[in-house]
Amino acid sequence: MKRFFITLSYNGKNYVGWQIQPNGVSVQQVLQDALSTVLREPVEVVGAGRTDAGVHARKMVAHVDFSDERFDSMRLVKNLNSFLPHDISIREIREVSPDAHARFSAISRTYKYYLTTEKNPFLYDLTYRVFFQPDIDTMNALCEVLKGYEDFTSFSRLHSDVKTNNCRISEAYWEQEDTTRFTFTITADRFLRNMVRAIVGTLLEAGRGKLDERGFQRIIEARNRQVAGDSAPGHALFLHEVTYPEEVWVVVR
Repeated sequence: MKRFFITLSYNGKNYVGWQIQPNGVSVQQVLQDALSTVLREPVEVVGAGRTDAGVHARKMVAHVDFSDERFDSMRLVKNLNSFLPHDISIREIREVSPDAHARFSAISRTYKYYLTTEKNPFLYDLTYRVFFQPDIDTMNALCEVLKGYEDFTSFSRLHSDVKTNNCRISEAYWEQEDTTRFTFTITADRFLRNMVRAIVGTLLEAGRGKLDERGFQRIIEARNRQVAGDSAPGHALFLHEVTYPEEVWVVVR
């Protein structure tokens, strides 16, 4: 058996999220079924994380074990893309070391959240429209506060099954693309369920003048989801990048 990392992109609008669930169609299930059909053997797909319902991925990584020595990555990418629905696209399949794990071997993940103040019929599915001009300077000041903490219970979905709510955020910042469009970027070693959306929703409270730095610190230190802001909608959130150490990749000679 050899192990391979599959890099894919998807529009999450029509899915209950990445992870297989009993109440709807997931990206993981669709990919797993497609692989099992194309490879003509049952396979299990393990993802780098789990995006919520409606959340998109420019770059998700999953691993799969495959026994056929005649494996041709380019042909498999083509066959899968022909078989998969239009909103899931395979970008690359590469062999990795047998102990490499799509989730546990990842050293960082980056998410981006897209915001607009404009009514735009071509963006409404992929950006969150707000009806005020966000104060980018204030929101970026609070982004620096985030990097000083590790426990993000206040931004975690209640009653989740994780053992720890500690994460190390290495970067977090807002950029203004033009007069109407804004992008939030955040990178960490791991993320809690609903964490990015909860952070965005709370930062937007600061962006409209309703939260200052000390108030933001009190929210984090409370370790209580109920004191933070509402979660921003999922349709404007993208998993942008998953990073691995170079040693996971098998060099083909």
